[in-house]
Order: sequence, then structure tokens, then C-alpha cells
Amino acid sequence: MSHAPVYLKQTAVTKQLVVDGKPFLIRGAELQNSSLSVSTYIPSWVKTDSRRFPRAKLRQPGDKLDVSDALSLFYNTAEADAKAFTQLMRHLKEVEANKPTTVIMVQVENETGLLYDSRDRCAAAEKAFNSPVPEEFVSFLKENWDDLHHDLKRNFPNFLKACDKNTSWPAVFGHGLGTDEIFMAYHLSRYVNQVAAAGKKEYPLPFFTNVWMNYMSDDSDNAFPTVAGGGGYPGDYPSGGAVTNVIDVWHHYATNLDFIAPDLYLNDYESTCRNYRYHNQPLLIPEQRRDEYGARRIWVAYGSYQALGVSPFGIDTLEAATCPFTRQYGLLESVNALVLDAQATKGKSVGFFFDEIKEDGTDPNPPFTHTFEGSDVQLIIERSFVFGKPGPGCGMVIHQGGNKFICIGWGFQVRAKGTSPDCVYTSILNFEEKEVVNVETGELRTLRRLNGDETRSGLMAIMPNEDPDYGGFPICVTIPSRTMIAELEFYTLNKENVEN
Repeated sequence: MSHAPVYLKQTAVTKQLVVDGKPFLIRGAELQNSSLSVSTYIPSWVKTDSRRFPRAKLRQPGDKLDVSDALSLFYNTAEADAKAFTQLMRHLKEVEANKPTTVIMVQVENETGLLYDSRDRCAAAEKAFNSPVPEEFVSFLKENWDDLHHDLKRNFPNFLKACDKNTSWPAVFGHGLGTDEIFMAYHLSRYVNQVAAAGKKEYPLPFFTNVWMNYMSDDSDNAFPTVAGGGGYPGDYPSGGAVTNVIDVWHHYATNLDFIAPDLYLNDYESTCRNYRYHNQPLLIPEQRRDEYGARRIWVAYGSYQALGVSPFGIDTLEAATCPFTRQYGLLESVNALVLDAQATKGKSVGFFFDEIKEDGTDPNPPFTHTFEGSDVQLIIERSFVFGKPGPGCGMVIHQGGNKFICIGWGFQVRAKGTSPDCVYTSILNFEEKEVVNVETGELRTLRRLNGDETRSGLMAIMPNEDPDYGGFPICVTIPSRTMIAELEFYTLNKENVEN
């Protein structure tokens, strides 16, 4: 079977990006905003020709309609957009011909949806809204109701009773913002799919679209009341975009997209990763925070959710020497082969992070447990021990089979507890600091064996920070990190092993 130079390959767990015949892990970055954004960036000849490119209409107080800067979906805009995208993909194909691969994926549109109102109010949109819902869409929802995302079902608790009275969108879905949003999602997903289909005919690279997230209180990470952060209601964030409320609609209609990707700034990082692995689609985070807070979270994406990659936004606003991603990506590059291998095998790795201790002394990230299939120990992963103030940390643990693990990162420690009811003792068998000698294969060699003080006498494997806080304690038993890579093996003793 022939492929484009870049394609997505199915593994036992997810899909991996393949570039020039080899699995590829993206260590991405995005520059400050360019022309790939809202409709205010469209050419002047499009802006001034509202007859050919009609605008969406926004409802204001008093039922006044304002003209939006966004083009309406309900005319012939998709045909023009598809034509332009076809030319772009044709150009890429010509430029990439017989040269080393440089373009590995294409984002179709940018954070699509309508801002400042929950739906388009132009005449064509109003007519569609007050017409029956397309029967194919109603049938899709009815037949797949039990498997749809809970956020969609929560918005329409009466759908199964009302769907037989299909005279309009409100008749089926009820009156409210959720109805406006699913109406926009239906039309927008079909629009984007039409554009993507035209481009794929020219050059079938992997395609995705990104999502400006809805910012709900139960999924918030920080309370930043800014327009760039969005809000909890359609129109505060782009209505119709592929948020979890309507992600099933996008999966059904935007089939020429290979996946849908969240722009992750203000929502909880791990739950967002989980939501966008929905239906086992691959995960990419095309925009995220570029600070330490955001950087340490990438190990969750790579280690627990098999991310194709992440991409901090505005990376050019930081100096390389002080950018948090310099260190993170440097380590990730060295263990690239190990991470890709782990991602291709079900349940082989777990990623995590530990934020700074709060001012009141509480720990925002308590210890957690994880048990790998095929191991007879339960791991306890926690912030690393220091005599002074504990610092932040992050990393991942990769299961190597049995009770052997690779630890990658800093600022954490790993303990273990035997899972057998007959287990009476669990300890470290081997703990060795490693370095990568072959980046292509992930081959490791031992630098030093860690024992005694460095493991609290076999109690735990400590992956310390570069500069652990000794808290004035005069004996430096907590070693600083070097390579941030170690191999760890535990052993257990059962009752029968210790009977005299």
C-alpha cells in the first residue's frame, strides 16, 4: 500500500505519525499570531465584497442584528474556501516533491466557530434553523445515543422523546444555547469537511482542526476572565467548534479530518487530554501554555495519552536559555525512541507532574498509585523527598516488563508495594542512572549505580531536581539530577520466602 511521505499508522493503542518511513514524535512550537486566524485576516477583496461573501449576523440587545466580521456558512463560501485550499495543497505537493519532508501535517481552518452570538442570524441561517433537522442527522443521534459523549446528552435530555416531532431545530432539541450550538456544529463540521476533502484530493497529508475550548467551572484550571480565554457559553467561545458538547457531530461529519485537537490553556490538562482521545482519536495539542506550569504537563500528554505532540504558543517571546521547553524538549529528544515504543503498546507508560507547593503548605498534587499489567508491584509515585522545601517535578515511568521500569524526569520518587496478599516485603533490586548512547534506537548505558542514601536505604527511587533544597541539613544525601533517566527494578518476598 502506498502512502504520502507522512501518514498516520494504527498501533495497538492509537495512531502514530510516520515521517519518511519512521515513527515521529512532535516537539512543536508556535510563533505569535500570523495570518492563520479569524476572518479579520481575510484578503481585502473578500472583506469588501459582501454580496459574494455574505457575513454572519449577530443578535444584540433589543433584537438588533449586527454584521459580524465572520463570513456566513449558509451561502457559497465553502466552495470558494475549498478552491483556495486546493491550490494551497497543490503548491505544497509541488514544493515537497523529491525533497526531504518539511510539512508533516496541515491544520484546516483555525478555532472555527462564531463569536459574540450563539448562532448566525442571517436570513439563510434563520430559514435553516426553522426548517426540519436533516433526517440523517436525527437518525445518527438516535442510533448512537448510548455511545455519544455525556456532554452532548446532558444538553438534550428530551431528545429521544422530541425527535419524532421534527418540524424545526427547536422542536427537536428545545429552545436554548445548546440548540444554537449543535445547529452551528452541524453546518460548520460539514463546511470544514468540504474544504478538507478538496485538499486531500490534491495531497493527502494528515489533516486536523483545532478547538478554542469552552471554559466551564468544573473543568477550569485558572480563573482568567479574558476574551482570549473564552467562557462557558456558546458565543463566549466560538459556537459550533468541536468542543465536547458537539464533538460527536464533528466526528460524524468531518471525516476528512484525521483528528480534532484542543488548544489547551485554561482547562484542566489531563481531563482535556482524555476528552480528545475520545473514540480513540490521536491526541495533538497544537496550542498550550509556554510557561513552567504548562511545560511540566506535557509528560501527561506524551506518557499517559500517547500524544503525537504538543506545541507551546508564543515560543518566540522567550529566550532559549530561559524557556522551560528547552530543558523539557532536550530530555524528550534523548528518549524519543523509548517514548515512541511505549506509546505503541497498551498501558506501557504513565506521565505526571507536580506543581509548586502552595503558600499555605498544601500539596496540589498528592501521591498517586499505578499498577502495570504483568507487574506484581503497585507503584506509588510522588514528589521527591528533600530536607528543605519540596520543589516541582514531572516525568514519566515506562514499564519494561516484570518489575523493571524506566524513570524519566525530575522532582519525583517511586516506591512500590507488592500486590500479592502473601507479600511481606518489597524493595529496590537495582536502581541505575542511565544515559542514551543511541537516540535512534533508545539504547542506554549505565553511568552509576544508586544505593544507600540515594534510595533512603532501598525504600524509594528518587529522581531529584537539579538543585534540591537541603534545608540547611549538612549532609548532601539527596543527589542532584544529571541525565534525568534511570532504570529501576523492584523485588518482593512472600511469606514462604522468609520462613525460617
